[in-house]
Amino acid sequence: MKPLLIYCYDAYCGWCYGFSKIITRIAEEYKDKLDAEVFSGGMILPEKPVHISATAPYISNAYLTVEERTGIKFGEDYLWHIFNAEDSDWFPNSEKPAIALCIFKEYHPDKQVAFAADLQYALHYEGRDLTDDEAYRHLLEKYNIDADEFYKKLKDPVYKEKAYYDFALVKQLGVTGFPTAFI
Repeated sequence: MKPLLIYCYDAYCGWCYGFSKIITRIAEEYKDKLDAEVFSGGMILPEKPVHISATAPYISNAYLTVEERTGIKFGEDYLWHIFNAEDSDWFPNSEKPAIALCIFKEYHPDKQVAFAADLQYALHYEGRDLTDDEAYRHLLEKYNIDADEFYKKLKDPVYKEKAYYDFALVKQLGVTGFPTAFI
């Protein structure tokens, strides 16, 4: 049995996006020596939807630090929502991308890190709204996942429970910030 790399992240976490190339490289280079499992942390779980304008002022400065320290670039489409928050229709919520990850793990348990990185790229570079079901379609094609099956599971309470189990597990591990990795 190989040691387990546990990666705790959130699809909306800018620092996780900055770390995505590093964790992806680690998972790939050590795939023969380590198994990898990704858990979503549930960083943004408002009881009522909160508009992007609530966090845009913070992100408008913080993304530059992430770029400077990690070399990653945030895309123009994402940044449009940050710098034009009053015109944006975004209400960030970590739930749906966490559910999507739980579904994905069933299809490709060996590619969890890559899928998590792809989710972050879809948001932070391509500017896709991860609360919109259609934001995942291009990844279903990339990973050969049947769209009808995926979208049925995305609405299934079983997968929502799995996502909330991951959130609870991340809390139980004592994670207080993202990204966090354990071996």
